Amino acid sequence: MKKVLALLLAAVLVFALAACKNPNPGPATDDTTKAGSELAGTYDIVVWVADNIVELTKKQINDFNEKNEDGIKFNATVEPVGEGDAATNMITDVTAGGDIFCFAQDQFARLVNAGALAKLGQAAQNTVQEANDADAVAAATSGSEMYAYPLTADNGYFMYYDKSVISDDIVDSLEDLIAACEDANKYFSMELGTSAWYLASFFFGTGCVSEWVTDDDGNFKSINDTFNSANGLIAAKGMKKLLDSPIHNSASDGSGFANNSAVLVSGTWAYETVKATLGDNMGVADLPSFTVDGKEYHMGSYMGFKLLGVKPQKDAVRAAAIHKLAQYLTSEEGQLERFQAVSWGPSNLKAQENEEVKANPALTAVAQQKKYAVPQGQIHGSWWDIAKVIGDDVKAATDDAGLQAALDTYRAKIDALFAMDTSGYMLVGAWNGWNNADDAIRMQKDGDVYTLTISVEQSDYMGGRIVNPGNWDNDKGAAQVTTGKDLLAEIS
Repeated sequence: MKKVLALLLAAVLVFALAACKNPNPGPATDDTTKAGSELAGTYDIVVWVADNIVELTKKQINDFNEKNEDGIKFNATVEPVGEGDAATNMITDVTAGGDIFCFAQDQFARLVNAGALAKLGQAAQNTVQEANDADAVAAATSGSEMYAYPLTADNGYFMYYDKSVISDDIVDSLEDLIAACEDANKYFSMELGTSAWYLASFFFGTGCVSEWVTDDDGNFKSINDTFNSANGLIAAKGMKKLLDSPIHNSASDGSGFANNSAVLVSGTWAYETVKATLGDNMGVADLPSFTVDGKEYHMGSYMGFKLLGVKPQKDAVRAAAIHKLAQYLTSEEGQLERFQAVSWGPSNLKAQENEEVKANPALTAVAQQKKYAVPQGQIHGSWWDIAKVIGDDVKAATDDAGLQAALDTYRAKIDALFAMDTSGYMLVGAWNGWNNADDAIRMQKDGDVYTLTISVEQSDYMGGRIVNPGNWDNDKGAAQVTTGKDLLAEIS
C-alpha cells in the first residue's frame, strides 16, 4: 500500500506515512473551458523531449504561438532529456522538472504515484479518447483518470533481416532463421539475457499473461501472471532454442547489422540505422513462430507508447494554457509533422490513415506484429529486473526440471513484492550519508501509519530516500525536503 510522508513542524519533525495521497500541487483543470481573455499572456516554460525532436518541438511551439486564438505566447526552453531520464528526474524533484515532458509508457505508473502528472480535464479527456488509438488512451489512464497525452503508437518490436543471408520464405520460422544464421556464421540479435521486455514475447506467444492491477493513484494492488505454468514451460523451451545457439546475441541496437548480424529484433527507432547499413537488402517482418512438441506458437510482443505529460501547476490559468499546448503538440498535425521528421508512428487515428504513414515499412511491421502483441499496461518497476533473469536461468537449465525451477524462482520473486513489510524501511539523507544503516532513521509502525521522527537540525537537508536496509538498491522513493515545506516522498 502506498504511504505518503507528511511534514509536521514542531520541536521535532514527525513524518507520518498515511494511507491517503497528497493532492497534486496544482488543481486539476478542464483546459478547454477557459475563455481566451483569461488565458492571454506570456508564459515561461521548460519542455523536455528526446534529442532528435528538440528543434522540431521549438518550431511547433512557435507555430502554436502564431496560430492559437487565445492570446497565449510561450517563451519555451526546450531541453534534450530522454524518455527514461525524464521520468527519473521528475520523480527526484517534481518542482524542478519540465512543465511538459515526454516519457515512455513503462514510466507512467511511478510518475502518477509521485504526483508528477497533472490530470486532464473531462473535456480534454473526451478529445483525446475520440482522436487516438484506444490502446494508447489506455496507456495514459490510471483507474478512471487520464494523466497524459498519447504521443506515439509505435513502441513495439518486430524483426529486421538481411536479405542477402535470409530468404523471405523462412522468416516465419524461428528454427529456420537460427539454422540460416548458423550456416552463415551470422548473429541472431535479440535481447533475451538483458531485457524482460523482449523475452516476454515467448510467453505471450503461448498464451501467458502478466497483468498488473493498480488503483486510481497508481498503487499496485495485485498481479495476474501465468508465466509459471504449463504454457510458460513451453515458452521457456522455445526460448532455449535461441539461447543455446552460438549465434545468439543479446542486443537490439540498429548497429547490429554492421557487427555481423543477419537478424535483429528491435523497433522503429532502429529503422534509419538499419536502412543505412543494409540498403536494398533490408527486410522487415513481424516476429516468427517457434515449434515445441510439434505445435507452432507465433511469438508475441509488448506494444507500448510514448506519452506527453504536463507537470501539476499551482496556477490554474497557467495550467490551462500549458494543456492547450500539450493538446497541440499531440494533435493530428503535430504527430504527422513528427512522423515526417523522425518517423515516429502516430497514435492519432486520422494520422494513422495518412498514406505516407501506411507506406512506412517499419510501421507496417508494427501493425502486423500488433495482431500478436499485448498492450503494455502499468507495470511494477521491480518486474523488469525480476523477469529479465529468466533468460539467464533458462539458458543455464539442462533439463525440464531446470526450466521449471527458473519459472518457480521468478514466481517467488513476484509474490515477494506483495508480501513486503515496509516497517523495516528507513529514511536516509544527507546528514548521515546515503548508505549508513547505523545512523539512518528507522520507521516505527502503529497500525497503518509509519512514523519517522527527526530533530530540527536533521531536517535541514535537501534530499533523502526510503530504503530497505537489507538491500540498498531497493529504493522505495526519493524524498525532497526543505524545512517548512511539504515532504514529497512516497512508498509504493
